[in-house]
Order: sequence, then C-alpha cells, then structure tokens
Amino acid sequence: MRVGQNPAKSLAQAPKPRRVTAVLLTYVPYLSGYYAQSLEVFRATLESLHRHTEEPLDVLVFDNASGPEMRAFLQEAHAAGRIQYLILSDRNLGVVGAWNIAFQAAPGEIIAYADGDVFFRPGWLAAARRILETFPRVGMVTARPFAAEPSLWTATQAWAERDPEVQAEWGRFVPWEVFRDFNLSLGHDEAQVRAAYEQARFLRLTYRGVTAIAGASHWQFVAYKRVLQEVLPLDYTRPMGSDVRNLDRALNERGYLRLMTPEPWVDHMGNTLPDFARAFLGTGSARGAAPSRSGPPRWARWKPVRKALLALYHRIFRLYHGG
Repeated sequence: MRVGQNPAKSLAQAPKPRRVTAVLLTYVPYLSGYYAQSLEVFRATLESLHRHTEEPLDVLVFDNASGPEMRAFLQEAHAAGRIQYLILSDRNLGVVGAWNIAFQAAPGEIIAYADGDVFFRPGWLAAARRILETFPRVGMVTARPFAAEPSLWTATQAWAERDPEVQAEWGRFVPWEVFRDFNLSLGHDEAQVRAAYEQARFLRLTYRGVTAIAGASHWQFVAYKRVLQEVLPLDYTRPMGSDVRNLDRALNERGYLRLMTPEPWVDHMGNTLPDFARAFLGTGSARGAAPSRSGPPRWARWKPVRKALLALYHRIFRLYHGG
C-alpha cells in the first residue's frame, strides 16, 4: 500500500538529454603489467573530453568488468557529474557486446564513441560534425586520418565516383608525422611504418566546400544513433580481434559513407601515458614505469621465443582473470 504522495510528482520539469552523447568503453582489470598506466590513460581521455569539447554533451561509460581501482574512479566521477550514465557489467562482454548495449542506451541523437585510450584535441567535435552534417548518408566520421582498410570503405569510393558534386583526388594527403605518430601508438616498428607510408595513398573528397578523407575506424567515431541502430545488435564470438570490424563492415555493406577528418583532432594513446597527456594532466609521472620505445630485447623478438612468451602470458592472464 502506498503511503503519501511521491515527492517527485511536484517537480515542474524533467531534464532532457543533450543532443550528443559521448560513449566511452573501459576495461582495466588491475593496475600492473600491461594495465599499469591504463587508469591514468582513461583519466586523460575523460579530462580531455571535458576540457576540449566546445558544446555541452552527456557522457556514458560502459565498464567491462574492471577491477576495484577503476570502478572506484568511475563511481567518483559519476558522483561528481563528470559521467552522466554509468553502466557496470559484472563480466567482460567484449567490445562488440558492450557496443550492443551502450549504443542502444545512449540517449543522444548523435553518438561520439571512443575507446578508453583516446585523447581529444580542442575543436574535435566541431570538425567531425562538419563532415557528418554536410556529406550525405554518413555512417561514421573518425576525427583523425590514417591508412584505413580499403575493403571497408568501398561504398564511399563508389559514391564519390558517381556523384558529380564530389571532387575526388588520390594522393599522399596525410603528413608523415601524423601517419607516424598514430602507427607508433599501435606498437608498430618505425621502419615498418616508413615502408607502409611510402606505399600509402589516400582518397580525398571535397563536397559542398567540406573536405574529408575516405575511410574510418571503430576505435573513435561520430555517428547518428539512428544509423547505428540499423545494424545493431552486431554478432560476435571474441572479446576483441576481427569481430570489432563487424561494425565497419555492416555500415559499408549498407552503403553508408565512412569518412575521416583531413587533420588529426584526436590521438590514440595506447596503454601508456604519452608525454603530452602527462603534461595535460599536470602529473610528473604516470603510475607505473613507461616501457622503452626500443621494445623488447633482441632475443625476445626471435619468433619461437616471442610465440612461447606470449602463449605463457595468455595462460597466466586466463588463470587469474578467466575468459
């Protein structure tokens, strides 16, 4: 039996969600080894999002069963109003599994997604939205140019070839420094990156006075929620790996454009806090020692040894953390 009246009935107005929802995905099971600096990296992601976004937005974080340190940080940020919507999963559903829930839950008309290791530069959202709102039938816009897999933007190329309003040009339109920094953040060897750059060619598109590069990626993008809903839920079997490209494939197969900004407006940090992010946070050093840029010793790079060590690492991880 109800006793009295619910005080909420006296409220004159209920706030509405903002037009843009930033969706961030986190998974930091512990603060050692590979994840030693991951909490600090995510702190840089969240802080740069707030400081460098020029319009109000809501923040939704999906946490994929992180450890107690990360959970405590997220709950504190939520209580402080830095996160509007916080989803805590009791098990790791993988990237695609998290997307299936988070993209449906996000209330905004526009979803700005990023992995938990992305650094936002001032003006990033305006640059991405300029492309999103000018080009027709846009599936996603990534706020940084890189060598995107051509098979995943065939619909974009086909559209450019048949629309007379589009000025399409092939060339090396991404500066070496921009190409290099992104690929090194993925852990690639600089010699390999240089060789890849020598072979790289980009399709630059100009439409109604706005320029974009063909291609995009699931690690960071801006998209209309209604478009993402057309391809959800996405199928998956693995927590990471090739299944994360199911989103890229689905949008391309439906004929949506996949585009990038010509200039870098976001940075990929990886699992260590870069110097620029450390300076941004005002911290003298990140938690945990940063690995050397030179990589593992020569003996550990020998293929049989590398394979054995990675297999052992995988077994230890599964022993302590399941999956």
